[in-house]
Parts: sequence; structure tokens; C-alpha cells
Amino acid sequence: MQTFSFRGEQMLSRLGMGAMRLPTTSEEGAPIDVKKAEEIIDYAVAHGVNYFDTAYVYHEGRSESFLGKALAKYPRDSFYVADKFNYMANPDYKAQFAEQLSRLQMERIDFYLLHAVSDQLMEDLFSCGCIDYFDQMKAEGKIQYFGFSFHGTPDALRKMLASHPWDFVQIQLNYYDWLFGDAKELYEILKEANIPIIVMEPVRGGRLASLSDEIDQKLVSAIPERTIASWAMRWLMRLPQVAVVLSGMSSLEQITDNVNTFSEYIPLSDEQETLLFEMCAAFKKFISVACTGCRYCCPDCPQGIDIPQVLEIYNQYKLGGPWQLQALDKLPEGKRPEDCIGCGSCTSHCPQNIEIPSYMKEMAEQRAKK
Repeated sequence: MQTFSFRGEQMLSRLGMGAMRLPTTSEEGAPIDVKKAEEIIDYAVAHGVNYFDTAYVYHEGRSESFLGKALAKYPRDSFYVADKFNYMANPDYKAQFAEQLSRLQMERIDFYLLHAVSDQLMEDLFSCGCIDYFDQMKAEGKIQYFGFSFHGTPDALRKMLASHPWDFVQIQLNYYDWLFGDAKELYEILKEANIPIIVMEPVRGGRLASLSDEIDQKLVSAIPERTIASWAMRWLMRLPQVAVVLSGMSSLEQITDNVNTFSEYIPLSDEQETLLFEMCAAFKKFISVACTGCRYCCPDCPQGIDIPQVLEIYNQYKLGGPWQLQALDKLPEGKRPEDCIGCGSCTSHCPQNIEIPSYMKEMAEQRAKK
């Protein structure tokens, strides 16, 4: 297992085990399948994984308790646990932290984070007193390293870094978001500040584990012995600021593949990265609607739907999964995909000849399933 020297103090496994997507049972409420999940944890430990990430809200609050029990059989100094304060779940940071220690049945949390920091959440975190309190917990040895997971803009990240001497930062980082999102800029900001990076969503929730049959075949032909997911992991090996790559593994097959990938340091070559980026661009065209946001479609829509905004949500849905459609709930009533009457006025005005009503129908049908 590859390792990273964290601040010259700890040797962390480059592969981290995320406890957000543990296997579940078919029972009502989908509780964690303890036997299968423990097999994954045991396999991880046996193959050198020593970084385990959980959070207050994962698996409806069950993740922390499960992880604490699953790791209890191993010496406490042989692994590192990362946990997070979720302001939105319970702003009482003292009570939440105490509950987390109780759930984990541990006296300390090695890597503690402010959870899901966004532009909107920053001011609440700055003003509520939690940062000073967690600094106090760090001084008392109940927290070893203090950082935050980030879901905001580059400007907000700069503001966060200027506010406190953070030990590490966790960001969403993968080759898709590097090319088509803010990931590259976020990485460069953290690299310039010399902040170790913990990576979340390296395979974008599994979406980059298979791009399309045609695209997958081209990657397999280039390197026959590698899975599509391993391309994403080996691309991250090119980035020296990355300390740990988290993967929310839900099967032995997934962890076996990831352990195999991280068993040796073989990052993508320049030529392989070029091929991967070409395939990623083809993938983006494959999954997304090429709306330019010109808004020619909007004035004559009898329902007054903000079509470019809805199509952007559609693109996020195709990339991230059905839960992305929750963003449609924030739109005004009467101006959502299910309100489209399929008149075709939008299509007749679209310079890209996008069949807009068909995408509206697909989203409406998907929402009707929930």
C-alpha cells in the first residue's frame, strides 16, 4: 500500500476507506449489512488501509457506531479515524462532538472536519463558536488534526484558508471536475498554501467507473489489465498535494480493485492522461445537453419555464444521479419539467436544435418515481 507522510508525523495509506456507501440490507430503512461491511473493513486493514472516514449523518447516523465497533478489534494506534461536524444536522457542536465520541467509543478523533463547507455556510461556522471549541478539543488531545470538507467556490476557499491555520482540507477531485468544474483551481489554491488534500468523490459517486461501452473499450484497449475506475485513481497519483484518496467502497470487488491500484505507485503517463481527457470530453458530450444558455427558447414558453436552468439540472442529473433532480424543487411551482406541455415552441427557437420537450419528459418521469 502506498503511503503519504502527513506533516512528517503520520504515515497515511494513500487509499482511504469511506464509510458513506457501506453495503446495506433489503430490510425497511436499509440498515448496514454488518457482516458484509465488516468483511470490507477487515480486508482494508489486512491490506494496509489505515484511514477511515465517517460522518455524523452517514447511513442515517449508523455509520459512526458501526465503524467504531468494526475497528475495536485493532490496536487504536494502528488506524486513523476522520469524522465531521455537521452544522445543518445539529448546530450544537459540543453535543454533537460528545455524541460522536460516544458512537465511536473512542477518546479521540484523529482527523476532524467541518462538514460540507459552502459559501452560504461559512458565516454561520465563523460566528457560532465551533472553531474555537474544536481548537480547544485539539489542545486537549481529543482531536489530532483539524480541517474541513469543502463544496464551495474558489473565492470561498481562499477566505476559509485565511481564517484559520487548517491542518488539511477535503475536496471533490476527479478528472471530470478538473476539466469541467472548479477542481483544478481549488487544487492549485491548496497547493500554493501547502495544505495536504484529502480527496472525496475520485470516481464521482461511481459515475466514472464506466463511461460508455465505446469509451470504456478504448481505455481497456490502451491498458487491458486495468479497470475504468483505476484510471481515475491513477490520474490522481499525478497530483503531489494529494495525501489520501477516499473511496466509499460497498463491495469486496471494489476494495480489491482499489487496493490493487494503490499497491504500487504507477500514475498515468502524459500520453495516458491525454487519452483520458479525450475520452472525458467525449463522455461529457454523451451525457449532457449542449445548451449554450442563449435563452432564445424562453420568451415564448407558455409555462414560463427557465429552460437553460432546468437543462443544467438535467446535466447534473445525468452525471451525478437522480438525487440531483432535487434541485428542481427550488424552482417556482408551475415552472418545473412536469409543467411542460410539449408544445415545441422552445425547440423551434433553439439554435442547437435541442429536443427540449423530450428532456422535460424524462425528468418529469424520473421525479414521478420518487
